[in-house]
Amino acid sequence: MTNDEGMTKPEIADHQPGRRDLVLAVTVIAMAIYSTVGNVAASEHMDSTPQEVFDSMRGSFQPAKAKGVHARYQWDLSGPQGGQWWIDVEDGNYKMGKGTIDHPNVTFVAKDKDWVAVSNHQIGGTWAYLTGRLKIRGDQGLARKLGEIFP
Repeated sequence: MTNDEGMTKPEIADHQPGRRDLVLAVTVIAMAIYSTVGNVAASEHMDSTPQEVFDSMRGSFQPAKAKGVHARYQWDLSGPQGGQWWIDVEDGNYKMGKGTIDHPNVTFVAKDKDWVAVSNHQIGGTWAYLTGRLKIRGDQGLARKLGEIFP
């Protein structure tokens, strides 16, 4: 006879809660607290629009990380708050606008709410990419560099 953990009857009788069980319980509680705090912080940005995300990116620009970078980024976002935006990074400087840019090195395609969620760290960019919620066309290295230039 075994229990749900696969222990036999003699093992069940000898099993006594110990340090491992305590560590597991503390870990589960900590994860629950962390996820609650993270969800509260993330919910503050749930109503953000893509335009607000791009506006906030202006304040996070890191010129030192953009030194030597020559990249043209394009966003094609669908949905009620969707639209097109672009950023042109040129050796430590950038320009940003609404609309399209000629010959982008990287194009991000997503729903408006998915781009906002990725930008506000509500969902991971890698997960969004792997699940098809974020499509990246063009230079993958430059796509990753964007997160360093605009953290």
